[in-house]
Formats: sequence, structure tokens, C-alpha cells
Amino acid sequence: MSHDNAQLQQNLNLLEDELSCIYAVSKVLNRSLNLKETLREVLRVLHEEGQLEHGMVSLLDDDSGDLLLFELHREDHLTVGNVRYRAGEGIMGLAIEMDKPLIIRKLADEPRFLDKLGVYNPDLPLLAVPIRARGDEIVGVLAAQPPAELHLLGERRRFLEMVGNLIGQNVALATQVANDRQELQKERDSLRRKVKGESGFANLIGHTRVMQVVFDQARQVAKWNTTVLIRGESGTGKELIANAIHYHSPRANNTFIKLNCAALPDTLLESELFGHEKGAFTGAISQRKGRFEQADGGTLFLDEIGEITPAFQAKLLRILQEGEFERVGGSKTLQVDVRVIAATNRNLEQEVREGNFREDLYYRLNVMPIIMPPLRERLEDVPDLAKFLVTKIGQKQGRKLDINDSAVRVLMHHHWPGNVRELENCMERAAILSPDGHIDAQVIRLSGMEARTTLLPPLETHNKARVDFSDPDLDERERVIAALEEAGWVQAKAARLLNMTPRQIAYRIQILNIQVRQI
Repeated sequence: MSHDNAQLQQNLNLLEDELSCIYAVSKVLNRSLNLKETLREVLRVLHEEGQLEHGMVSLLDDDSGDLLLFELHREDHLTVGNVRYRAGEGIMGLAIEMDKPLIIRKLADEPRFLDKLGVYNPDLPLLAVPIRARGDEIVGVLAAQPPAELHLLGERRRFLEMVGNLIGQNVALATQVANDRQELQKERDSLRRKVKGESGFANLIGHTRVMQVVFDQARQVAKWNTTVLIRGESGTGKELIANAIHYHSPRANNTFIKLNCAALPDTLLESELFGHEKGAFTGAISQRKGRFEQADGGTLFLDEIGEITPAFQAKLLRILQEGEFERVGGSKTLQVDVRVIAATNRNLEQEVREGNFREDLYYRLNVMPIIMPPLRERLEDVPDLAKFLVTKIGQKQGRKLDINDSAVRVLMHHHWPGNVRELENCMERAAILSPDGHIDAQVIRLSGMEARTTLLPPLETHNKARVDFSDPDLDERERVIAALEEAGWVQAKAARLLNMTPRQIAYRIQILNIQVRQI
């Protein structure tokens, strides 16, 4: 075989090896988003299949502009400390400064070779090519030592450039993923701070003694992993207390998962809480984690716990006792670390006596009961609640709303069977009926409140400030109602407060369409 034919065959063999190596490199680059792990494997492939030894990747540092050693292949697997090259320093820095591939035919003859790593053979060539990403932007340098076949250095340089371009795409992708992850973490932390701030005890409305007891209990139990059972009528704010407990607990940085147990039948509830395996039932096209798995390390809030059936109560009891369960359709036992906060508006003691609720589950849940009082038992909180809700609704509507004392007095005489939720609905209706944003007694009555008002005795006069009947801000109707309220709805007494005769106040009650309460 002639010399030319031998060289041609050698070139063909090299091309075949390079194609095989490129294929192996592309598979590695598609395998993982862990850049360091990926590049370590790429350099190993170049060493074992591409005859390019001691491959090194250096990446530009955005802050300093220096090249920092990112990964190096060496057979002794020893780690190298922090190595950096400034622009123009050594062969690496020169490749960046000149913005082109470099072929050093023999390292021993190159005065700019610094040998910072102590791994390169001075009798062999060295190739260094810029790593490019997002077009022509240089993000680093890829270097390696080929065999001492000088006539093939040009071909090996082109091959190393191709590998460098593939690496550049991965560097760009990894950088974008890292930036996106950092932005998501910032957004997550910001949302957590916002939610924690909104869920703080300072933001819970309630100055009455019964509510202060609730807040004190919640603050104390938040420190521990104790199971909490929040009890009270619908609309009393049980979920708000659960939020506050979680976000003031050691688990605050972990997930807070909620589930309304009354919203689902047993079959769906089991899948929702415990998850299911692929094919466990019709429609289960993939494996799915349940709420307990999602809440691992955090808190699970089970609302309306009294609505679950006795058959499902046994399954729930096991995970509360042992922290163990199986997904629907699975046989593998899973363990989780979840704090459970449950809530109910049912009388569980009566449910236990009637056989509708397991006694052992009742005791497992009722470790730390917190009783939410109905709004009718803390009417002194109505003014603050109404003002808070009006501000909240105003923010949602993008305008400023306010509520005056006459409207609050009407609210104070309602029985509130729907508790705070009913109050919020009332405030939203009043806001809709108030085009100028000022909510007064007339607006409250237009919302239908007076028709639903339960006749309750007024609060003791020593618990509230006396009304100044000469106040110019009071209209005639508000003045008469205030006097009637202060007089216990005795018209003769109210007339004396307003310096009127009984006939005069009776006439005003009639023409102002005031509904007289019989106390």
C-alpha cells in the first residue's frame, strides 16, 4: 500500500472514530441537566474513544471575567483546586483573547504554557478551542492533548470544535435552567413571606377574650408536631387558624396541603389522599402521588373530617398512627412525615355515641382541640371585622371603600348564623350597592340585612361610647335609630334624648320607615 493510500485509510479510520465519538458525546449531553456530571462524562468519552487526553473545560466567570477550571479528566481521579486564567494568560487565556482555536504542535516549545495543572505531556501537542453558546458568544475553552500525529492536527482541531459547540449548547441550557430555578426560588420565597405575613396571628381579627384564648392556644401548639382538631360552626375561620398554625411552625418552609373531605366519595377520597398506581382503576393512566405524599415534611389540613364514612376512617387511622400507607393499586408500603390539622363543624362526641365515628380515630384527632366561637358570641369583633373586610373588598375592586358607624350599628344587631363568611358576603353586597364607596346603614338595609336581623338586646351602654345626637354627620334617620338603640327602643325615652315629644318621634319613625324592634 502506497504512503498516500495509507494516509487516506488513516483519515477514514479517524473520521469513523470521530463520528462514533460524537454520537457517544451527544448521548451523554442529552442524559442529564447536571452540567458538572455531564462534562465529566464527556471528557471521559473523549479520552477513551476520541484519543483526546486530559480534556479540560474552563468556563468564564460573569463577575470577574476570568476563566475558571470547571472540569478536568485525569486518570488518577485526583481533584484540582481552584485554577483561573485571566484574559491573555497562558494558552487558555490566549484562546479567549484571540477568539479562535489554537494548535500548539509541541507544548515544550510554547513559552506561554504555564503548566498550572501538572498533567500535560510537554512532548505532545495541545488543542484549545473556544466554547460558544447563543450564537458567537464565548462562554469558555475546551482543551485536550491529541497524539503526536502532526498531519492530523487540523482534523482533530475541527472535531474538538464540534464537541465544543455541543458543550456550549449544554452550558447555555444549564445556565438558563439555573437562572430560571433561581427566579422560581426567589418567587417561591417571596410568596412564602407574603403568605406567612398574611397568615400571621397579627392579621387575625379578634380582640374579644374568647378569640384571644384561641390565638394563644394556636401559638402554643404551632411549635410542636401535635395533631390539632379545630372545631366550630361553618364560617368561623377554622382554615385561617390552620394557616396560622402551619406558617408559625417549624414546618413553615415546607408544603401546606388542604383537602375538603366532604367534597369527595370514599373511592376518590382514598386516591386523593393516598395516591394511586398506573392502571389501578379505569382512567389511572399514570402513577399519582396523594396529598399525604405531597405534604411529606409539611402539614396536611383535612377540612370537614367528620364527613368521612366509618369504612374510610379505619384507613385514615392507620396513617395517623403509623405514618404508613399504600397507594391505591399498589403493594409497596410508603412512609411519610406529615403533621395533620383537622377541622369539623360536627359534634364528634355524639357521632361516636351513635356509632358514626370511630372512637379510636376521635381520640387520635382530638389531641389538641381548638374551639372557634361563633360570631354571635363575639359581637364586639364585628366593627373590626367589617372594616377589615371592606378594605379587603375594596382592594379586590380597585377602589377605596369605607363603612360608617351607622352601618356598623345595624351589623351589631344581627344574629350571624353564617358567621364571618356571612358577614363577608354582606360586605360584598353592600360594596356593590355603594357606587360612591361609602357604606352606611341605608346601603346595609338595601342589601337585605334588616329583613334578616334577629332581635337581640343592645350591648350594655357602658361597653360603647355614647352617641352625640348633635353630630352634623348624622342624618335624621341615623340620629333617630341611635337614640332608639340607646333608649332600648323605648320611644318615649328616645324622644327625651332628642328633645322631642313622643308624637314627634313616632311621626319620624313612620316617615323614615324605621322598623321598630320589640325588646
